[in-house]
Amino acid sequence: MSTPQKPALTLYLSSPRGFCAGVDRAIQIVEQALDKYGPPVYVRHEIVHNRFVVEGLEAKGAIFVDELDEVPADAHVIFSAHGVPKSVPAEAEARNLDYLDATCPLVSKVHMEAERHFSKNREILMIGHAGHPEVIGTMGQLPEGAVKLIETVEDARAIQPNDPDAVAFITQTTLSVDDTAAIVATLQERFPAISVPHKEDICYATTNRQAAVKAIAPKCEALLVIGAPNSSNSMRLVEVAEREGCRHSFLVQRAAEIDWEGLNDISHVGIAAGASAPEILVDEVIAAFRERFDVTVEEISVAQERVQFKLPLALRAPA
Repeated sequence: MSTPQKPALTLYLSSPRGFCAGVDRAIQIVEQALDKYGPPVYVRHEIVHNRFVVEGLEAKGAIFVDELDEVPADAHVIFSAHGVPKSVPAEAEARNLDYLDATCPLVSKVHMEAERHFSKNREILMIGHAGHPEVIGTMGQLPEGAVKLIETVEDARAIQPNDPDAVAFITQTTLSVDDTAAIVATLQERFPAISVPHKEDICYATTNRQAAVKAIAPKCEALLVIGAPNSSNSMRLVEVAEREGCRHSFLVQRAAEIDWEGLNDISHVGIAAGASAPEILVDEVIAAFRERFDVTVEEISVAQERVQFKLPLALRAPA
């Protein structure tokens, strides 16, 4: 008997996708610390928001903890790419822990902006999501109450600063470009003298991945974003796809999570990946589609990324 013919399917791959320079650097820091110091190496919180990555590092000897009180004396500890409040390195130093900071340099840039505004007696408004590690870390650079969180346009309309002429805003690096623009426009309309970032706080990787999703979403009947549910930049990609007209847009962490019944009678599917998702998971998803469909893959690129960040001095090879 002849083998039933598989239905034809076109997969549109968004590009850029997957790892950004900050994520790549953070993972390298853990791997090279393990090589240099030997396991275990402790990591405060997930180094990046991806279980596949975290489990791979655990297999090599990394131990992930919630707080520093779980780290034994004389251990090596690493802070995650999302950044930490100043109280965390202060605690590590008080306990004489040997620590490495894997904070993304673009997050560190926002930290420095916050400190600059504070030194000039400006009231700081941070656009971001409550409870996100990056927001906690950024607000924790300054005394409690020095930074006020703005999550929505409604928040921007309601905020009442003490001095409307001495206000500044900063943003989380992984926000929706479009949503943030609406919030910023509201703040600038209300406070024309507001101080703005010298350079966009939303990072290049977030911006590029959202632009790439915008490029493929109108072509797709369904779009899968490979990423973690606690990954802000991944969740924003789902929202961007929906906003661009692809109603069947959803997040999957692995190929095993794909709802195949929801893809019946569909011939054009998009695949994107958040900045913490490794390319091996994209390959896994494509392979799963090939088992069920006669697949044609078309990659659509909107930008080339060549950004690289240096490792901490303690891990750099001697000149």
